[in-house]
Amino acid sequence: MTGTSKNQVADVPRGTRISGKWNKQTYQIMKKLGNGALGTVYLADSLKGRVALKIGTDSMSITSEVNVLKQLSMVQGTVLGPFFYEIDDWERSGKCYPFYVMEYIDGEPLFAFINRRGKEWMGILMLQLLRDLSALHREGWVFGDLKPDNLLVEGSPPKLRWLDVGGTTSMGRSVKEFTEFFDRGYWGLGNRVAEPSYDLFSVAMIVLNAGYPNRFDRPKKGTEDYLMNKIENNQLLKEYKPILSKALLGKYQHASEMRQELFVLLQGGEKTKVRKNKSRSANSRVASRRNRPPAKKKRSGWIETVLLVAFLLFFYTLYLVGHIF
Repeated sequence: MTGTSKNQVADVPRGTRISGKWNKQTYQIMKKLGNGALGTVYLADSLKGRVALKIGTDSMSITSEVNVLKQLSMVQGTVLGPFFYEIDDWERSGKCYPFYVMEYIDGEPLFAFINRRGKEWMGILMLQLLRDLSALHREGWVFGDLKPDNLLVEGSPPKLRWLDVGGTTSMGRSVKEFTEFFDRGYWGLGNRVAEPSYDLFSVAMIVLNAGYPNRFDRPKKGTEDYLMNKIENNQLLKEYKPILSKALLGKYQHASEMRQELFVLLQGGEKTKVRKNKSRSANSRVASRRNRPPAKKKRSGWIETVLLVAFLLFFYTLYLVGHIF
């Protein structure tokens, strides 16, 4: 790969054709998907179909991201990030820009999906996220810049997928990318060392963001109490308070711990709903019986027949007795 170019990449217009200097593959830009600290991601058309193409300004950073994508693809049993296709350079106006090509995930934004399908999906998708984070942490990485913008829901059954892995950092190092609202350093509740608890703090803040779509500002003091009050005053968040409070205060050392406790919490919630539904149904039946008007007693036809037969037998018996005696 070529050396680093320190010139920023200007927005690449729709329709621009990007040809790789080394692999000779051609991509046509369709639209911009998003900006990151280390580059810009575009939707592009290619011989492979639609792909996501990230153009950067620093070869070392782009190569580092590619190495992360390759590592993620080697994790067995789960798909953690987009599939990696190739890395190359693009020459433009006498300058050389590194880029790499990956799978385009055509999914629905996390919060849009939850708003459409119902709040109960928050817990289900968080279970998926914690499972995948557990796998990532076992491989010695921390996601770092974990936020709703980097999460999509695709497929049927719905599956949570990760987007930009540019913030993924080796355990023990300083997190290289973060977004303030989801960063424990910003809230004064921990440092920015890459460790599992850093990602778990971000998971908790994603749930808080679901409860407060417009987010909220950091207080000048009393951050811990401030966040706990935010949870307590929101109906959606109150259900998850035991889990969220522990994650925010760094009391989970592993994603699997948080996932297990969330699973138990959700199971308990489902059982409570079942009991409430059964109770509601039973009360309904009782009320229905109480409100039902008393049934009128109807003389059944067969009773009338029996009585008539008995009456006739009685007189027939008297007739026989009279003849005998």
